Amino acid sequence: MTFLVAMQGRLWAILLGGVVGLWIVPVQAESCVLSSYHVGLTFPVSKVEPRWACPLQAIVDHYTTANKIGPTEIPISESVYQYLLDRPPVAAALINRLDFAPYKSEGRGPGRFWGDDGEGTSGIVELVYGDMANRIYYLEGTHESTVLPQVMGKAVVFVRMNPVKDGDGRDAVETTLVAYTKLDSRILAGLLSLIRPLVGNIVARKLTQGVQVVTRLGLEIRQHPDHVLFEATDPPSLPDDEVVLLKQAMETVHFRGAIQSGAAVR
Repeated sequence: MTFLVAMQGRLWAILLGGVVGLWIVPVQAESCVLSSYHVGLTFPVSKVEPRWACPLQAIVDHYTTANKIGPTEIPISESVYQYLLDRPPVAAALINRLDFAPYKSEGRGPGRFWGDDGEGTSGIVELVYGDMANRIYYLEGTHESTVLPQVMGKAVVFVRMNPVKDGDGRDAVETTLVAYTKLDSRILAGLLSLIRPLVGNIVARKLTQGVQVVTRLGLEIRQHPDHVLFEATDPPSLPDDEVVLLKQAMETVHFRGAIQSGAAVR
């Protein structure tokens, strides 16, 4: 759901941006000022480590493109969502094994991951701040295609998560992303006004695909948990400890679902 899965599929894709209007109110101090207010949402930037203030501000204040995605309702429980969001390699492996998308991800240290969406976009995603309702990510990566030469870029992604009930009373997570992207290409800098629409179209397509992948994984976990566990343990199996945690998270979801179904019958 790279997540950083598909959430990562979406986050890596965001390296190429797409334009929307954004409003900014400064909050973070130090030598640099980082906004907490983005497109009607307030994020806890005061809790971000001071060392991140300048790198993030450089992108947010001088972005090439910007996006707001959502709110999108993901058909998955908060516990499973958080589990996968914290483990991009596991999420990417499940998405890949279920043939939803060719995502790949590997750990590169605490809160730091390499990812590849299998369609020309790859890079490093680093968790800057996270709690149950918010995530802030810093990304560096590249994108290659037949339309554009290799493009290098950086991005800041703000994620807001809100547990909700869907139309059937089942657990879901409403997710909104706000992303700022800054291209690092001197060659393309002079052509920015010309390529901005093209870049916007590319990222819109990638982000849409990412949302679809997240939704498919959520539905598969909800409707066919045994199939998901089979793919997780099919050789080469995911690490044993991760399989145990995934199973526990999924059992919790289906136990609650059984209780809700029973209550509905009564």
